[in-house]
Amino acid sequence: MPLSPEQTARILEAIEAHYPTARCSLDFKNPYQLLAATVLSAQCTDERVNLTTPALFARCPSPAVLAQTPLAELEQLVRPTGFFRNKAKNLKAAAGMMVARFNGQVPQTMEELIQLPGVARKTANVVLGNAFDTPGVVVDTHVRRISQRIGWTKQTDPDKIERDLMNIWPRERWTRLSHQLIAHGRLLCVARKPRCSECFIQPDCDFGKKEIL
Repeated sequence: MPLSPEQTARILEAIEAHYPTARCSLDFKNPYQLLAATVLSAQCTDERVNLTTPALFARCPSPAVLAQTPLAELEQLVRPTGFFRNKAKNLKAAAGMMVARFNGQVPQTMEELIQLPGVARKTANVVLGNAFDTPGVVVDTHVRRISQRIGWTKQTDPDKIERDLMNIWPRERWTRLSHQLIAHGRLLCVARKPRCSECFIQPDCDFGKKEIL
């Protein structure tokens, strides 16, 4: 049963109250660094990415330098993040495209960002929301799980989940809410054995109400 607007409003208010300082947990100084870090974060913890990127950015301070760096060297630089061969290949190809088509800069639109190798809507929304202040819904594993449990979506495809959430969340809060749900997923609404009895949105959550019964 879909949540009522009143239930959604209560949930959004509670999430804002409990995670007022939630933000992107990847370390970055510019859009290029955020793009690279987000690509590396696939199937890897942000903590490990943050331990890996200082050496990468010291060696490759710009897309132009990264594009010219030998692939084998890139593979070793990003190896700790897992799936390093594919990630290195995508980073090098994306950097080359930025140099060739975008004057060595990270593009600032969804349409352009998703043309870069290794960049899908999730990565693009992270970059848009946190580097360019363009609101975007980031559908990572936490956002997907919590949105399904709450009852905001029944979809499993990330793009369809994104569209559902865009129709529910206030646009100006898309980026912040993404980070707040990620924080909630790490703290309480974990994948296994969610802590529903401690959860402040449990009374309005489809999944939580069933768990407490």
